[in-house]
Amino acid sequence: MVNTTTTAGLIGVVLLARHGDRTEYYQDPNTFNATQAYITPLGSQQEYELGRFLRDTYLNPDSPSFIQNISTDVVNIDQLAVRADAGGGNVILDSAYALLQGLYPPTKKSEMTLGNGQTVLSPLGGYQYIPGELTYMQSLEFWQAPSLTSWMDCEYFQLHLGRLYAASAFKNMSTKAEPFLTALKPYLGSVDNNLTNIWNIYDHVNVQYTHNKTYYETLPATFLEQARYYANWVQNNVFTDTVQNSVGNIAIRTLLPEIYWALGNMTQPSNKVKISIQEVDYKPFMGLFNVTNATVTDPDIAGIVDYASVVAFELSQNSQGQHEVSLKFKNGTQDSEFRQLKMFGNTSITLDSFIHQLAWITINSTINWCFSCNQTVLRGCSVFNYSEDPFLHPGT
Repeated sequence: MVNTTTTAGLIGVVLLARHGDRTEYYQDPNTFNATQAYITPLGSQQEYELGRFLRDTYLNPDSPSFIQNISTDVVNIDQLAVRADAGGGNVILDSAYALLQGLYPPTKKSEMTLGNGQTVLSPLGGYQYIPGELTYMQSLEFWQAPSLTSWMDCEYFQLHLGRLYAASAFKNMSTKAEPFLTALKPYLGSVDNNLTNIWNIYDHVNVQYTHNKTYYETLPATFLEQARYYANWVQNNVFTDTVQNSVGNIAIRTLLPEIYWALGNMTQPSNKVKISIQEVDYKPFMGLFNVTNATVTDPDIAGIVDYASVVAFELSQNSQGQHEVSLKFKNGTQDSEFRQLKMFGNTSITLDSFIHQLAWITINSTINWCFSCNQTVLRGCSVFNYSEDPFLHPGT
C-alpha cells in the first residue's frame, strides 16, 4: 500500500520507549523474574536525549511529523498519556521522567501571575514538573498490570521456556557457544557461563564494559559483540513465537490493546491526547516486530533493542479520509533518525486493517491473562471462577 498521508501533519503518535542505561540486574532464566536495578546518569541522559529527539520530531512546526494542534512549549497535560512500570528499582519509571524532561524542557513561558500581581517562575529556569502527582502519569507495580510485565508468573510462559531449552536448535547453539563461553569465564566473576544464562552473561559484560575502566581495557575486543550475538538469539526465541497468538509473543499481546485504544481515541473529535507513551523493557519490541512481520523486510531488527530505543505508531489521515498507521523505529543512540518499518509488507496501513490483523491475538483483560497463562492464584487471578474452564476441568 502506498503511503497516502496528507501534508496536514499527524493526528497523534503512540510510542513504546525502552528505558535507559542501568545498573546490573539478574533475570531468572526459568521465569524471567528480575532483581532490582537503578538508572545511571548515562541512562538519564540517554532518555533526556530521546525526549529532545521526540520534541524535534513531533513538537517542531517545521517538522513533517509535527502533530496538529499540540502545545509546543508549555506542556498541556491533557495532551499526554504516559504509563511506566514502577517495579525493578524504578528504572523504567525514572526513564519516563527523564524522557519527559527532554520532551518539554524548562521554559519561561510557564511563568504565572498571582492574584496580587506577583509573577512566579518555577525553579531551574522554568522547569516543568510534568510527572509530579498528575493522573495521566500512571506508574504501576508489576503485580498491578499484567499488560506491562505479562510474562511474570505466567505458567504457560515457563512451559514455553522449558520447551525452548530442550529443543535441538538450542542444544546445537549451546554447542556452538561453548568455546566462547569457556573463554569468557575469567571475565564473568560468579555468573554461570552456560547458554541458558546468556541474558545475565551479556548483561554483566555490558554493564562492566560500560562502567568499569579496568574491565573496559582488558576485555578482548570481540567478546561483548559475541555475548550480544548469543543473547540476541536466545532472547528472540524467548520473546517471539512462530504462531502469532502463542505465549512467546505475550509481552506484546498484552500491550496491543493499549495501543489500539490510544490510536482509536485519537481519531475521535473529543479526544485531547496527542502523545501516548508506554515506557517498557526490551521484551515487547521483539514481539511487536515479529507479529507485524516487520522482521521479514528488516531482519536486522530482531533481537535486543538498545537502551532508549523507541517505536512510533504515527496516526494520520489520508486523502480519502481514512485513518492510517505508520510504524517507525529508532534503535537507541546509534540511530540519529527514525527508520521506516513495514507492517505486513506496507509502509502504512489503515487503522482498521491494523486492528483487524492482530485483534485476534490480543490479551485485553486480567481474566484473559489469567486464562492465557494458566494462573489461578497470583496477580489478582484468585477472584475469578475457573469451575467451567474446559482446560482445567475437561468434563464440564
